[in-house]
Formats: sequence, C-alpha cells, structure tokens
Amino acid sequence: MQRRKFLQVVSSLSLAYALPSWSATAMVSIMQYSDAGKALGRATLPKVNKDAEWKRTLTPLAYNVTREQGTERAFSQPGYDNHAPGLYRCVCCDNALFDAKTKYDSGTGWPSFWQPIAAENVRNIEDRLFGMVRTEVRCALCDAHLGHVFDDGPKPTGLRYCMNAVAMRFVAYGKA
Repeated sequence: MQRRKFLQVVSSLSLAYALPSWSATAMVSIMQYSDAGKALGRATLPKVNKDAEWKRTLTPLAYNVTREQGTERAFSQPGYDNHAPGLYRCVCCDNALFDAKTKYDSGTGWPSFWQPIAAENVRNIEDRLFGMVRTEVRCALCDAHLGHVFDDGPKPTGLRYCMNAVAMRFVAYGKA
C-alpha cells in the first residue's frame, strides 16, 4: 500500500512540474503594430505568463483588474475620456489592442471602442459571474482581463468594447 501511495505522489509531482513547461510553450498568433499604428504583420509568439513580474510592476489596481478579473470604478481612472489619436496597448505584455479611431464616448465612465485593432489580438470568453451571461474580453497574448463587450454600441459594428483604463497603456501617435 505504501508503494502505491509513493507512486501516486511521484506521478503527481511529475505532472505538476510538466504542466508549467507545457503551458509556457503555448503559442498564439497576433497582428503586431508599431506605436504609430502601422500594421507590422502577423507573428506567432509564445503565450506570455509572468505573474511574479506583473505583481511587482503593476499597480495593485491594475494587477487586480488584469490578473484577477477585477473592475475599476466608473469615471475613476485617467484616460477614460482621452480622445487623442493613438494606440492602446496591454499594460501587461504591450500587445496592441485598440486604435483611438474606434474609441467613442459611451457615457459609462470606461474607455469604449467599437472594435479591436485586430480581431486576433483579443479573445472573447463567456462570463457567467454575478448570475448573468456576459462576454469577457482578454488580451490574446497574455490573457489579461480587459473588460467586456456588449451589443449596444454604435455603427458600423454595433459593439461596445467596455474596457478598464488601467488594463491598457495609451501611446499617442508621434510620441513613441
């Protein structure tokens, strides 16, 4: 009986050590952009997973929002009402997410866009928290929680990507 228990423990430990190395090699295809908003082409990159670094470098609120699916209070963060031309990048991995050309004032107190800069740079996940069904939006490269997408936005898409300001870094065109 002790031998069986020993083998189970060894097997579990082997699996535990194997999983992180397997997940570190997961690949994702995204469209890369310069800080001037120019498409640089598609790239297949390893999925970014730097939790210890993010905990050290992000503000507590940004870490809570991006890594723990939190939400900032409406109208509480600088940038929700920024309308300067530029690019919005993931605060965790620098993936290009939104072009300011698609940003609009939704009146919600969060940055809102009618489409991402490239469909492959974000991913949508069904979110059933709080007893309702919503569509969560995450960064495709590092799985940072960005916000949610709703179907009450303006034309041409009719979508409202309601994002957390602390989940993104704004780069003004010409300031890169």
